[in-house]
Amino acid sequence: MKTKMEERMETMAANEKERTLEETFALLDEKIAQLENSEISLEDSFRVYKEGMELLKDCSSKIDTVEKKMLQINQDGTITEFGI
Repeated sequence: MKTKMEERMETMAANEKERTLEETFALLDEKIAQLENSEISLEDSFRVYKEGMELLKDCSSKIDTVEKKMLQINQDGTITEFGI
């Protein structure tokens, strides 16, 4: 039997795959606004911070995927994968 935390993590992982990069950035903005609220409890701030870090990992993963897909058009018109 799964714990509530395991179920929540699985749900978050599934949602991350469906979310666009722009949607993830918007969620990060929400997390920042929550952390800037002076009335947030310490416990809630840790939870929000952890959620924000997960969103950052998701952003990084999506950006890495985009970088790998980028193509470079050479002067002679040939297309090669973009190299870093």
